[in-house]
Amino acid sequence: MNKEKQKQLKKSVAGYAQPDNSAGIRQLINTSLPLILLWTLAYAAMSVSVWLTVAIAALAGGFVVRLFIIFHDCTHGSFLKSQKANRWIGTITGILTLFPFDKWKRSHSIHHATSGNLDKRGTGDIWIMTVEEYQEASFKERLAYRLYRNPVIMFGLGPIYLFLVSNRFNRKGAKKKERYNTYVTNVAVVALYSLLIWLVGWQAFLLIQLPLLYVSGVFGIWLFYVQHQFEDSYFEEESEWDFVKAAVDGSSYYKLPKVLQWVSGNIGFHHVHHLSPRVPNYRLEEAHEQTPPLKHATTITLKSSLESIRFRLYDEKNKTFVSFKEAKSRKKTKPVSVQRPSFQDK
Repeated sequence: MNKEKQKQLKKSVAGYAQPDNSAGIRQLINTSLPLILLWTLAYAAMSVSVWLTVAIAALAGGFVVRLFIIFHDCTHGSFLKSQKANRWIGTITGILTLFPFDKWKRSHSIHHATSGNLDKRGTGDIWIMTVEEYQEASFKERLAYRLYRNPVIMFGLGPIYLFLVSNRFNRKGAKKKERYNTYVTNVAVVALYSLLIWLVGWQAFLLIQLPLLYVSGVFGIWLFYVQHQFEDSYFEEESEWDFVKAAVDGSSYYKLPKVLQWVSGNIGFHHVHHLSPRVPNYRLEEAHEQTPPLKHATTITLKSSLESIRFRLYDEKNKTFVSFKEAKSRKKTKPVSVQRPSFQDK
C-alpha cells in the first residue's frame, strides 16, 4: 500500500471517530446494571451453593471486561463527546476495574505510538524478545523471559500482579497529576471494598470479588496478548516502521462469536482501533465493514488464536513468531548493531 492509499485509509476510518452520547449512555447502562445485578445474585446464591456463587461471579467478570473497554475509550477521549465527561467516567470505571486513569492513559498512548516498532518496545506492551536478543541475553535474562512468557505465569499470576501491584503504584518519574490520580483511585478502591465488606462480610466479598476479577483479568490479558502476537504480525526497526502498516498488519481482526464480541466491546476489531484510536468501540464494527481495505487484515478465530500460546520470540529475519524450540534449531545470527530497549515502564 503506497503512501497515498495509506493516507486515504486513515482519512476514511477517521470519519467514524465521532462519539455518540446516546450510544455511550446505553452502553454504560447495559454494562453497569447487569454487573450490579450479577454481583447481587452471586451473593444471594450463597444460600444455595458456593459453586453457584463462583459461577455467577465468573460470569460477572465478563461485564468487568466490557466496563474496562468503556474505561479504555475514555482514556482515548472517544467514549462521549465531552472530554470532561470522558475523564469522570474514565476515573470511575477505572476505580471499578482497578486501573488508575492517568497512569494507564499514558502507557497506552505510548503503546499506540510505538506498536510494532522494535526499537521502542517496553511501555504499555507485552515483553517481546527477538531471536537474536534472546540468544545474546544472559542466563538470568533468558530465565526471566521464559518465566514471563510461560502461560501459567502470564495468565495465572498475571492478573494478580496487574491488579495488586502494577496498577497500585506510580511509575518512577510520574508527574504530579498522574501520581495523585493513582492515589485517588487507590483510596476510592479501599473505600468501596470496605463498604462492600461491611455490607456482606469479608468471606462473601472474597468469594464473589476474587473470581470476578480473576476471570476479567485473564480475559483482558489474553485479548491484549493475542491481538498483536499472531504468526505474521508486523514488527520493524525504527527506520522501516510505518504507523499504518503497524496498525493494519500488526493488529489482528479477532473474529469472535457475537456474544464474546459484545462482552469484549468490539475490541476484536483491533486493526481499526489502532488505525484510529478515537473511533469509539461501538463504531469499530461499522468502520471495519464500511472500509474495504480493512477486510484484508489478518483474521484470527477462537480456534486459531490458541496457536499463539506457542509463540515466544520474534524472528526478525523471517518476519514471524517462533517457539523456543524453533528458535534453538535456527542458526545463530550476528547481533544487530542497534541497542534495543529492555522491557520496562519508562
